[in-house]
Amino acid sequence: MHRAGALRGDVQRREFIGFVGCAAVAWPVAARAQQAAMPVVGYLGASSRETTERLVAAFLLSLKEAGFIEGQNVAIEYRWAADQYDRLPAMAADLVRRQVTAIVAVSQLAAVAAKSATATIPIAFTTAVDPVATGLVASLNRPGGNMTGVMFLGGQLAAKGLGLLRELVPNAKTTAVLVNPDNPNAEVQVEQVQEAARALGLQVLVLKARSEVEFDAVFVSLAQQHADALMVAADPRLISHRNRLVALAARHSVPTAYFSREFVTAGGLLSYGSDIADAYRHVGVYVARILKGARPVDLPVIQPTKFELVINLKTAKALGLTVPSSVLAIADEVIE
Repeated sequence: MHRAGALRGDVQRREFIGFVGCAAVAWPVAARAQQAAMPVVGYLGASSRETTERLVAAFLLSLKEAGFIEGQNVAIEYRWAADQYDRLPAMAADLVRRQVTAIVAVSQLAAVAAKSATATIPIAFTTAVDPVATGLVASLNRPGGNMTGVMFLGGQLAAKGLGLLRELVPNAKTTAVLVNPDNPNAEVQVEQVQEAARALGLQVLVLKARSEVEFDAVFVSLAQQHADALMVAADPRLISHRNRLVALAARHSVPTAYFSREFVTAGGLLSYGSDIADAYRHVGVYVARILKGARPVDLPVIQPTKFELVINLKTAKALGLTVPSSVLAIADEVIE
């Protein structure tokens, strides 16, 4: 009896050890399968994480609200060009090689790089340039292909921004516009500012800068050519250097209008433009829908409906400007 019981015990022990061994093998396999099943979103940014943190946060929040939390049930591979636009094509190609589930391309140049890298992986973009005119999509309502996204208005709002600047500087005769010549939308932006200036009886001085080392020369030109005010055109590189631009505008006492609130919170005079964070939220919504099975071809390109005017009264006072009550009344935010 003893011997039989011992044999049964040995068998049971061997079965248990075998079960544990199988489980030890099975758990890593299951974990790898779960990890492999997690969708991966490639995030292609023309600027840097530091200069666009508020916008990235808006994107991630909209993903979370749709049920996708970074690191839990979705992974995100970030690629940042740090304003070196020629790096974007290689970064887009790297994301394609990694077989990401979808690509987020923030800026026109990032969108172009992503489009060139793949015709199959879904792409959601943000752009300040007409995506139909530049060939990203076939139409706004039926994008076609593997791309869709959000078009926020930049240069298209030049007339309104210039008009607001004129109300703060009513005696202005000449207004300068600063553009990044590497931006594919630069020529269109200049034309829009010139058209708006003609309607207001203003002369326009066009200035170009593609890097921070050129900014000092821009403001020297402003003084030499007696420009009364400045408009900074929409561009990811210029917004990356907003602190430098705002500091130079203050040092040279140049009333300046910008396209994004980031400049005004950094001390700039005023901004008028699309709510860019809202555009990033919409992209997050689209990415979530794509992860759930939607096709870009069925998702119309979103056009902005929300615009914001932000004014810095402290800066206006330092410049000796009075902000009319009519302008304050329509401001979305007033910084004092």
